Amino acid sequence: MKQNKIWLSSPHMGGNEQTYINEAFKENWIAPLGPNVTSFEKDLENYLQENVKVAALSSGTAALHLALIMLGVEREDEVICQSLTFAASANPIAYLGATPVFVDSEEETLNICPKALEDAIEDRIKKGKKPKAIIGVHLYGMPYKVNEVHAVAKKYDIPVIEDSAEALGSSYNGQKCGTFGDLAILSFNGNKIITTSGGGALVTKDIEKKDQAIFLATQARDDAPHYQHSQIGYNYRLSNISAGIGRGQMEVLDVHVKARRQMNDFYKGVFKDEEGVKVFSEPTDNYFSNHWLTVIQIDKLKNGLKREDLRLHLQEKNIESRPLWKPMHLQPVFKNAPYYGSEIASSAFKNSLCLPSGSNLLEQDKKRISEAINDFLN
Repeated sequence: MKQNKIWLSSPHMGGNEQTYINEAFKENWIAPLGPNVTSFEKDLENYLQENVKVAALSSGTAALHLALIMLGVEREDEVICQSLTFAASANPIAYLGATPVFVDSEEETLNICPKALEDAIEDRIKKGKKPKAIIGVHLYGMPYKVNEVHAVAKKYDIPVIEDSAEALGSSYNGQKCGTFGDLAILSFNGNKIITTSGGGALVTKDIEKKDQAIFLATQARDDAPHYQHSQIGYNYRLSNISAGIGRGQMEVLDVHVKARRQMNDFYKGVFKDEEGVKVFSEPTDNYFSNHWLTVIQIDKLKNGLKREDLRLHLQEKNIESRPLWKPMHLQPVFKNAPYYGSEIASSAFKNSLCLPSGSNLLEQDKKRISEAINDFLN
C-alpha cells in the first residue's frame, strides 16, 4: 500500500484561525476590509517592530507590483533583481514594461552578490540607464548580506525593495527581515511559514506610503461621493476572511519558525557523515534564518551523487523535494535580459535540492525521510 505523501511545505493551522473566520461571518464582514484586516496588520507591525506600517494585500506579487509603482518605475526603466529567486520577484518589473537586470548570487547566503550588484549598477549607468530600484531576496528564509547590499544602494542612491516573501521570522543582527528596505514585501501563500491561503503585505516606515498602497490596492478611488478615478488602481486588498486566518497564524508564527529550524538540524544529523553534502545554514551568528525550506548542496565530485537522482529516489518513496528556483537569467521568458556575475546561481540550481521542511512534519515523517535518504546514500 502506498504511503501518504510527505509534502515539501504544506499549510499548518494553529487551531484558532476558525475563531476569527467565524467572527467575520457572524458580523458579515465578507469584504476586503474589516476588523480582521486591521488587526492582522497591527499584529504584523508589532511583530516586525522598527515602527513599520503594514498594508495587507492579496499576494506578495501584488505587494511587489505596488512597491515598484510607488517608486516611480515606468516603461523602459531598469530594475536590478536577484537572479536566483522565484519568478514572482521579477514578473512585476515586466508588468510595468520595465527591464529586469539580473545579478548573480554569492556563495555564503546564495543571495544577491554585492560586488556583482555594483558592477551591474556601474555598467548600466555607463549605458545611460541608472536602475530605478534594487530587488534583494532573502532566499528560503536566509537573510541577504544586508549591510553590504544597502551600502552599495546608498552609494548610488537607488532604493531597495526587500523581498521577504520567504523570510518572515528571519533576522539579521537581531533586526527582523522585512524592515530593512525602502519598501518590503511579505507573502502568506499556502506554502509559506504562515498562510492566509493566498495573501501578502507591503511594509513601509512611512504612514503616507501605507495609505498610498491601500489607495492603489482598492482601485484608486478618489475621495468623492461617486466613483471617480484619477489614477489606475488595482484590486489587491486582502479579504477580511483571509486576514482572519492570518490572525490565527500569527499566534503560532514563532512555533512554526522553531519547528522549521529543527528540521534544518534534523538534516544536519542525517548528512553528518556524508562527504560532499552540505546542509545550507547561516554563515555567521549575525544571521538567523527561519529555514522556510532546508537546502542541501551536493558536490558530485566528492561522492558521485547527483541532485536529480536523489530527487527521483525520494519521489519514488512519495516524498516531495524540489530543485532550487531556476535562475531568472536562464528562464526563456527573460532570455534577452542583462545579467551580471558568474556561475554561482546556475551552479546552485544544478547541484542543490530543497527537502521537506514543514512545521507540521511528524516523527514518523522524519523517520521515512531519513530511511529514504540513507537507502539512497547506501
